[in-house]
Amino acid sequence: MLLDTAMHQAMGLHSLTPQSDLRLLAVLSQPDGGPWLEMLWQLCAHLQRLGYPVVVLDGTAREEPHAPGLAQLLGPAPWPGAGALDTAAAGASLAVLPAARGLAWLAEQAQAEGEGAAALRRLHPLFRAYALVVLHAPPERLAPLLHGSASMPLIMTGPGTQGMVRSYRQLKHMALHAGVRCTVAAIVPPGVAPQPQQTAQTLATLQRSAHKHLGLPIHTTTVTAARAQDIQRLALQLLENAGTLDAALPLLPAQGCAALSPLDRSH
Repeated sequence: MLLDTAMHQAMGLHSLTPQSDLRLLAVLSQPDGGPWLEMLWQLCAHLQRLGYPVVVLDGTAREEPHAPGLAQLLGPAPWPGAGALDTAAAGASLAVLPAARGLAWLAEQAQAEGEGAAALRRLHPLFRAYALVVLHAPPERLAPLLHGSASMPLIMTGPGTQGMVRSYRQLKHMALHAGVRCTVAAIVPPGVAPQPQQTAQTLATLQRSAHKHLGLPIHTTTVTAARAQDIQRLALQLLENAGTLDAALPLLPAQGCAALSPLDRSH
C-alpha cells in the first residue's frame, strides 16, 4: 500500500526501521538528460539519512581502467582498495559504482538460469555492509534480473504526455519480460510550475492503458522536486516496494569469471 498521508508516512517510517537484510531497489534509467539522475541522488541521500547505507550500481556507466566497478568485483581479482567499500558504507557519502558490464554479465546468467534471483545473490557478499543496493539501468538490462521478483521498480518521467508514452513502453517491457509491475513517478523539475490536474489526468490515462493492454495495475505518484516532503514520500514507497537479496550464494562458475574481458580482470 502506498504511503500517501502524513500518518501513513509516520507508520511506514516506524515499520521500515533499518534491518540487517540487504534490500534491492530497481530504478529504470532514462535516455535523455532530464532531472532523473538528480532525483535519484536525492532519494538515495534521503534513504541514507533514514539510516540505510546505500550503494548504487549504475548500469549507464561503463567500467574502465580508471573507473573500476561491478565487473571487477565479480571477477577473480578486484582492484586494490576494493575492500574499502565495506568501510565506505559507514560514511556519509553515497557510494556509486560503474556497473554496465557487470550487470550485463549478471543478466546473461539470469537468462541462462531462467530467473534473476540466483544471479542477484552474487551481489550479497560484495555489498553486505550496506542496507540497500540500487540497480540503475535500462529496462532491457533490468528485466532478466528482476524476472520473478517481488520488487516493484521505479520509472521516473516528466509530467507531460511525451514522457508518459515512454513510460508505457518501459512498463510494457518490464511486464512482458520480467512479469513485474512498476511505480511511475511524474517528476516536476525545479522552476517548473506544477499542473496537478493535468498531471493527474495523464497518469490516470497511463493507468487505464496499462490495465487494459497489459493486465497490470500500476502505482503512480507526482513528485515536485523542490518539495522535500514529496521526496520523502517517494523514498518510503521505494522501501515498501524493495526486494530482499538472499544471503545464500551459489558458486560463481569459472566460465563466468573468464567471460569478463582482460580489462575487467586487470584490476
